Amino acid sequence: MEIVFKDIEEGAVFVSAGRTVTEADIVNFAGLSGDFNPLHMDEEWVRANTKFPTRIAHGLLVHSIGEGLNCSELTHWKILAFLETQRRMLLPVLPGDRISQKYRVASKTPSSKDASRGVVEVEVAITNQRGEVVQEGYNKYLIGGEA
Repeated sequence: MEIVFKDIEEGAVFVSAGRTVTEADIVNFAGLSGDFNPLHMDEEWVRANTKFPTRIAHGLLVHSIGEGLNCSELTHWKILAFLETQRRMLLPVLPGDRISQKYRVASKTPSSKDASRGVVEVEVAITNQRGEVVQEGYNKYLIGGEA
């Protein structure tokens, strides 16, 4: 069942399933993005130059995995466009950390041209297995109305 703009409720909260971030994820993302910064690729460099015990996952990798963990509710939204995203990286994600993403519908703004559709902003928090928020921010989607 497709969920249209009018059916989305402000304040609704959804939590995704979890997923463990692996070293393979980090290496593959580096290859895909071209970001081979030693923070992500060189464990010895990380230990010598930071307070972290091992290399850390790319912030955008964590963001991407979070979006891929989209909870079942959001998968049914009639998303016409992903308009905007913003994240603050608060804590590192290490290989072996298990992350999940929580969404809260912060606002709905009907389109001035067609009130059956509009922009939905969701607040997003990605947490690790200890319940610590590692990233937070928001997404804005254009949601369609009934056909």
